[in-house]
Amino acid sequence: MESEPATILVVDDELGIREGCRRVLSREGHQVVMAATGEEGWQQVQSGRFDLVLLDVMMPDISGMELLERIVAFDPELVCIISTGYATIELAVQAIKEGAYDFIAKPFDADTLLLAVRQGLERRRLAREARRLAQVEAEKAALEHRKVELEQLDRVKSSFTLTVAHELRAPVAAIQSYLRLILDGYIPPERQGEYLMRAEQRASAQLELIGDLLDLARMQNPDVQIESEPVNLAESLREACDLMGSHAQEKHLQLTVSLPEAAPTLMADPRHIRQLWVNLVSNAIKYTPAGGTVTVTMAVEDGRAVTTVRDTGIGIAAEDLPRLFQEFYRTKAAQAYSQMGTGLGLALVKRIVETYHGQVGVQSTVGQGSTFTVRLPIDG
Repeated sequence: MESEPATILVVDDELGIREGCRRVLSREGHQVVMAATGEEGWQQVQSGRFDLVLLDVMMPDISGMELLERIVAFDPELVCIISTGYATIELAVQAIKEGAYDFIAKPFDADTLLLAVRQGLERRRLAREARRLAQVEAEKAALEHRKVELEQLDRVKSSFTLTVAHELRAPVAAIQSYLRLILDGYIPPERQGEYLMRAEQRASAQLELIGDLLDLARMQNPDVQIESEPVNLAESLREACDLMGSHAQEKHLQLTVSLPEAAPTLMADPRHIRQLWVNLVSNAIKYTPAGGTVTVTMAVEDGRAVTTVRDTGIGIAAEDLPRLFQEFYRTKAAQAYSQMGTGLGLALVKRIVETYHGQVGVQSTVGQGSTFTVRLPIDG
């Protein structure tokens, strides 16, 4: 078995052993470096350029066993062969336990030396090949994982595109139908206002959907720079509730707002925070029947502004909760209760909250209502 040329370090305090090893190993094409002491050998090892070390046990400064311990800690793959003129079974066992590859007794002949060296170098080659194969397998697994992720992303992208196309097409088709009925004379003049109002409602829904899509795209684009400024979270929530107050009154809902005396602030884009509150409060109002209540509270807890929006609305089934924050997802109950809705509001809520390193959660019981809780870190 021939071994490829290697760089070998011979550490031995006997000049005759060092020279004899050099002659034998050099004839095999190996590059041989010699060290007369353990300390000199250790300095050579730290150069990090050896494939194998032939190491004497008995040396005047650092013993071979001590040097072996250092070498194994420095480079576990560096093959070490122990040699000594005081060979015992106990010493051989100890050397192997300490990390030596082989143990040869002095005096040894050229054939014994070459056999040990060849086997040691073959062991190093196999270890390197195993490591290379393990790395290749790891890279292959990573590529397979990435491939699955890309395929999944492609499916999500295709599904998202189809959903967007459908959601954009439906209102336009409805508006077109209303206008054709009027233009073709099927709608008497006294009812044309009714159909034009329906068309206007559909157009408004279309604009709302397009606006939500643009907002979601901006939130998901990592290249978009957020223009932040100190935002008073409580004041922003109060403004959102005031804005939605008229809608609550129209449905004869009791809207209650409780805010902290302190002014919790967060460095954020004011539009994001306003959109966060409006989406949560408007959803609570939209899906709460007449005569119900919507309760909005904010408190400061452990360096966070904790906001809850609680309603006595239609509630959310347990099986719908895991998908509630997905784009375009609307529960069957929500669709039956209100045809109007883009299915993007809660997706935007989640994206905004995560952008500012917060959390959003929901608890709900069908027929009894829902509670959305938002936790946002505050600056003070």
